[in-house]
Amino acid sequence: MSAPDSGHSTAQPWVIDVKGLTKVFCMGSTEVHALRGIDMQIAAGEFVALMGPSGSGKSTLLHLLGCLDTPTEGAYRLEGRDVSALSRDEHAAVRSRRIGFVFQNFYLLPRLNALENVTLPLLYCGRVGDARERAAEALARVGLAGRLQHHPAELSGGERQRVAIARALVNDPAVVLADEPTGNLDSSTGDEVMQLLASLHAGERTIVVVTHDVQVSGYAQRTLYIQDGQLLNGRRSDDAS
Repeated sequence: MSAPDSGHSTAQPWVIDVKGLTKVFCMGSTEVHALRGIDMQIAAGEFVALMGPSGSGKSTLLHLLGCLDTPTEGAYRLEGRDVSALSRDEHAAVRSRRIGFVFQNFYLLPRLNALENVTLPLLYCGRVGDARERAAEALARVGLAGRLQHHPAELSGGERQRVAIARALVNDPAVVLADEPTGNLDSSTGDEVMQLLASLHAGERTIVVVTHDVQVSGYAQRTLYIQDGQLLNGRRSDDAS
């Protein structure tokens, strides 16, 4: 089933436009249908939460949206470009330039300080000249201007996630994809991280969050529910109940 129209005009500039997205995994002689024909559109500047039980397909969908995997069938257009059938190298280029990732486990390199961790995406893209300046600006944007030289082991969980968010933002991506961004944080620190993401969204940043937490989804404008590889429905947080 497709999510119903979210109220956006057909002229709306979709950042994410997915049609008939299917993903089948082969495990020996068994086929596992992780996604079963997903139709979904996300507009520029939207904050969307994707919710569903374990095994529902939400992480598989996030991997496809992040160009970490390719669909079995269907089309995925990112900023109007069909990225569903790109080569591995082309996917890597899209990921590094147009998609920012925030993960539950932070994935910071322990031997690098905060500034160096945030600088890495710029170096991968060949943006060497002003990389440290841009990384410092990104860290300041998330409230860590005074922690540039600290290594991950010297930072709290919330600070590590802020470094990860700065790293996701440093290349000015089209969309930020966050996979359970508060999963390893206590509730108070998790609220702080979500407030930070909400403030970034207020600056017209497009954000998609995968979560099982209703409180986290409450920060989003719209929630999409996925079960058994299908979208069930969608609602905006400001809709009448």
